Amino acid sequence: MPPQVNQPAKSVHTLADLARALHRSAVYLHGIQARFELLPFDGDGYSTAYLELLRTLVYLRTLAVSEETLRDLWQIEKKLLQLLHADSTGSPTWFLDSCGQSSNPGQRLLLTNHDLGVNVPSRTVQLGLNFADTLPELFASREMGEDVLRVLHDYLKLHARILDLIQGELPLLRAATRWATRFK
Repeated sequence: MPPQVNQPAKSVHTLADLARALHRSAVYLHGIQARFELLPFDGDGYSTAYLELLRTLVYLRTLAVSEETLRDLWQIEKKLLQLLHADSTGSPTWFLDSCGQSSNPGQRLLLTNHDLGVNVPSRTVQLGLNFADTLPELFASREMGEDVLRVLHDYLKLHARILDLIQGELPLLRAATRWATRFK
């Protein structure tokens, strides 16, 4: 019987644990870490949230979403979260710490799984939110060319494209799964 893939029992993991849970080699995971600019950790320094981000990436790749598209979405999500000042925890992995959360699934970004507080897709966010406990910048982000609504629009376009790719791939994946049962 194959190992349970959905719910890891531990709260911290080694790279070998991640590789086993995702049925991918450590070399493959190192490649993802490098291409997505994810912090590597020594020993059992990987959180369950880190595992859930990697799981999401593996699942989306299995559904034929290109890695380039996922990297673009990753950068857009991180930019959006920076503009919303969601990086207030001081955690070096703040952008993935929400991965694996299950409350409000319709309000969460696809990769970071961050809860925006409104349903996604939505064309609105509550502007002016600042989760950081820091002094304000000399110029507003918008005045420096950073517009949260523009970044949200970019996110929504790419998100819709990914959902279309997934919907197109599902019939083939279901057929392949039925076909593969012959080899049990």
